[in-house]
Amino acid sequence: MITKQTRIAEIVEKYPDLVEVMVEDYHFHCIGCFASHFENIEQGAMVHGMTPEEIEKMIKQLIN
Repeated sequence: MITKQTRIAEIVEKYPDLVEVMVEDYHFHCIGCFASHFENIEQGAMVHGMTPEEIEKMIKQLIN
């Protein structure tokens, strides 16, 4: 299950089809960043200026 605490690299590894959604729909470009191996979705999103509401919206879209 994907949550705010899911590591970015885990999504890339387990759900590669979701990468396009994250990049195209949410401009979440830290997918390939070194930090993606230890940062979770919430941490990466906040660093790049996403609001908590935007993060929740992205998570909901990823799990549906």
